[in-house]
Amino acid sequence: MSAATRRQALFGGLCLCCLPTLGRAAESFSMDEVAPGIFVRRGPDAEASPENNDAIANIGFIVGRDGVLVTESGGSLADGQWLRAEIGKRTDKPIKYVMLTHVHPDHVFGAAAFKADNPTFVGHAMLRGALDARGEFYRKRLVDILGEERAGTVVYPTMEVKDGAEIDLGDRTLRLTAHGTAHTNCDLSMLDSGSGLLFPADLLFVGRIPSLDGSLIGWLKEIERLKDMGATDAVPGHGPTRVKLAPSLGDLARYLTTLRDETRKAVAADTPIERAVTTVAQGEKDKWALFDTYNGRNVTQAYQELEWE
Repeated sequence: MSAATRRQALFGGLCLCCLPTLGRAAESFSMDEVAPGIFVRRGPDAEASPENNDAIANIGFIVGRDGVLVTESGGSLADGQWLRAEIGKRTDKPIKYVMLTHVHPDHVFGAAAFKADNPTFVGHAMLRGALDARGEFYRKRLVDILGEERAGTVVYPTMEVKDGAEIDLGDRTLRLTAHGTAHTNCDLSMLDSGSGLLFPADLLFVGRIPSLDGSLIGWLKEIERLKDMGATDAVPGHGPTRVKLAPSLGDLARYLTTLRDETRKAVAADTPIERAVTTVAQGEKDKWALFDTYNGRNVTQAYQELEWE
């Protein structure tokens, strides 16, 4: 294979971040009440598999005076149905909103489980285009792994957030922010007035290596924006169900900064991409779960972005 062909293979294909592959069996799941009226299930630091129904993200819900907001829908129809049942165990209030925080399947394919509730599906203004480009591909991969009956369908937002928006649950207000291209090009975060908790979705990974599918420079910029939102604690997209925001963002920024700086050095030295993916950011290896699965992909994405600075 020529160098040009290899580079096309590395750069030209659809990003495979957060797609299901065969992995370890699911852990037993439970909901943590991370603040009054806020319930979150921790997803395991694992790739999706037939055994875990792509239930690998942190998902949950917020109960307000007037209804329920689902913070993440889950990674498949089966995962969303599990979450829907957990909500029913705790409240009979109507499910009014379901957040679709970005395009990756582990965060949006549970949405079909909530269609009968007729909620408002909330997403970034760029999410519809991202789902048009990738949704059917992701669905077919889920079907390959989970089967048609468990995979779910593509659900589009019915409320699109271009800059910011607010959702009122009666006794608490959720402030939504549409971020610039970072983890993806359609990242949506949420700040809960009742608890002060920030829900940055996959703009914050804790313990599990981040997956870069948008802009490395943009992600570092959005980290600074998250710092200025006034929250002290957060519910990350992956990791413990509640964390201190500042140190968690610090760990993420350290990895992304290392990825940026070492990729720039590789580009400046004309290091072939095939070598860069095995050498860049290796000092971070022992600090993150699934490092070997995602770091090479992150280097590939970073190299493509930084090569033309």
